[in-house]
Amino acid sequence: MRPPDELSPDPEASRRGRAARMVRRTVLDFTPLRISRDFRLLWFGELVSHTGRHIALVALPFQVFDLTGSPLAVGVIGLVQFVPLVLFSLVGGAVADAVDRRRLLIVSQAGSMAASLLLVGGALMDRPPLWFLYLAAALSSASSAFDAPARSAAIPNLVPRDRLSSAIALNQVLFQVNDVAGPAIGGLIIARFGLAWAYAIDAVTFLAAIAALLAMRPMPPDREGTRPPVLTAVREGFAYLKGRRVLVSTFLVDLDAMIFGMPRALFPVLAREAFGVGPAGLGLLYAAPGAGALVGALLTGWVRHVRHQGRAVLWAVTVWGLAIIGFGLSTDAFLLALGFLAVAGAADVISAIFRSTILQSSVPDSLRGRLSSIHIMVVVGGPRLGDLEAGVVAQLTSPVFSVISGGVACVAGVGILALAVPQFRRYHAGEPA
Repeated sequence: MRPPDELSPDPEASRRGRAARMVRRTVLDFTPLRISRDFRLLWFGELVSHTGRHIALVALPFQVFDLTGSPLAVGVIGLVQFVPLVLFSLVGGAVADAVDRRRLLIVSQAGSMAASLLLVGGALMDRPPLWFLYLAAALSSASSAFDAPARSAAIPNLVPRDRLSSAIALNQVLFQVNDVAGPAIGGLIIARFGLAWAYAIDAVTFLAAIAALLAMRPMPPDREGTRPPVLTAVREGFAYLKGRRVLVSTFLVDLDAMIFGMPRALFPVLAREAFGVGPAGLGLLYAAPGAGALVGALLTGWVRHVRHQGRAVLWAVTVWGLAIIGFGLSTDAFLLALGFLAVAGAADVISAIFRSTILQSSVPDSLRGRLSSIHIMVVVGGPRLGDLEAGVVAQLTSPVFSVISGGVACVAGVGILALAVPQFRRYHAGEPA
């Protein structure tokens, strides 16, 4: 018989084991990057090119506001990006279900690089016409309308199903690293070297994404037989949504947050008139939500254990709206305002992970490109409409009132949706969406 001390567990070892399990449950799961070569290539290529894109995200509004002094003119950038997004996104999703997704991604990245080169030309002009800058922004948006659905639809085929939420969380880390690094670097580049350099760096980074895509295996369509016409394919995507109130709610709740609670178009005027900071401070305003989202995404090991995913989305969007209200009330304290933007970003990334997981886990691969295109149209189009809404309200009232009223409307919208669609509030992972 063993001595009593050998029968009892080591308390220190037991504590270490619990701590290790807690860390694994909390910290980001890197398994998809380790086990899938193609996902790894897709992820790292996008990391580089998206950072460049977010440098331009600061440069274009800064240039337009510098030329016009008008918040409304900055808000119109959102409109000219939203229109081609709507026109081409649904078509892009249908194409993503019908052709090799890798080839489509290569073409779309080349289109985005061409848009950035146009902006380089505009920056080298003494006073470029606004229509020229808007045209380049529209071309970039049209390219994204083909790129995003194909990229999103490809991920479930690159990783095991039980690691899908982890892969989506890794993508959110990618986006948030870009949201932090891109605008912060962009503000410094504009201040030190000028707009042309910012746009040129953006153009060069697309080469990294194209090289990574060329190294990946082809991703032919899953569907066999005759392909339906594009309009028929688009209708099939919308027909799938009929009666699926949970899926529709994932779109509506994001539109609520982005249209009413996205003050991005007001950052240039707030940086100059409310906070009194230059281009570097403007870059920090753009980077702060991404910094919060990055921290939130790095601590998402727990998301694959959450079952009440609809409820998690509603709470996350509520926190987003409250944080935007706090940002609007903090225009005399720059660091506090940045803190509220960071909280908003952390809430947004949690919402995005759960919304994407609900969608990607419940849609068949033959329709995934089209449903992803609707999702991307909402995710990318909502902030553009939010830019326009924020610019119009600021023009009619004031930038601060625009921010605060938008946050209030966002929180109210969450409450209305929770009451109107109880299925979404009660949605449990594993149930049909």
